[in-house]
Amino acid sequence: MKKFCLILFGPPGSGKGTQAKLLRQHLNWPHISTGDMLREHVQAQDELGREIADIMQAGLLVPDELVNRLVEERIARPDCENGFILDGYPRTVPQAKMVLNLLDRKGFGPVVAYLKVDYNKVVARLTGRRLCPQCGALYSLASNAPTISQICDYDGARLIVRDDDREEVIRARLEAYERQTMPVIEYFREASVALYEIDADGSPNAVRARICMVIPACRKEVAPAAGLGLQ
Repeated sequence: MKKFCLILFGPPGSGKGTQAKLLRQHLNWPHISTGDMLREHVQAQDELGREIADIMQAGLLVPDELVNRLVEERIARPDCENGFILDGYPRTVPQAKMVLNLLDRKGFGPVVAYLKVDYNKVVARLTGRRLCPQCGALYSLASNAPTISQICDYDGARLIVRDDDREEVIRARLEAYERQTMPVIEYFREASVALYEIDADGSPNAVRARICMVIPACRKEVAPAAGLGLQ
């Protein structure tokens, strides 16, 4: 039976990370976030992390060859054997070509959930995000504010604004997304990849329900539906 990779696709701030965490509970698959992997290097302040930090703070995309290498290494781990969720990758057509080839070699069928959201709402959402520098908890001032303003509920650390959540950086990221990432959607369609457009406006649970509704139909189009953990 063919195995599956769920690709969560959409602009910065569309909720890919949130949906990946929710869907992981249904599918029992690992959540692979290229953003998290890149930020781990930045926090480690290693040579690669310093290079990535300069790129991200300028609102630019990290080079394909670097991201491709990180993803291929992560997919090779045993916990990905039965399926996995890709969040924030691929972002360019070369990355899409690479990942489709990689998935084909490893016997995985790709399924794409394309999260669509208004860009003005993206800016409002991201500029309202706050991060705990100690435990990594993420808050939204609009919908998931900490109990005490600017203080993490879990460890009492003062929350921070990520450099890539500043408005000028967000605008630059959205421009880069339109220029480099939107063509990936057309590439997926031309490659006959199972792709579903999802309205990403609303609560996280409402969006999750929309994704869950299309996943069974998507499985039937690509391969047998058994064993993926969704009803």
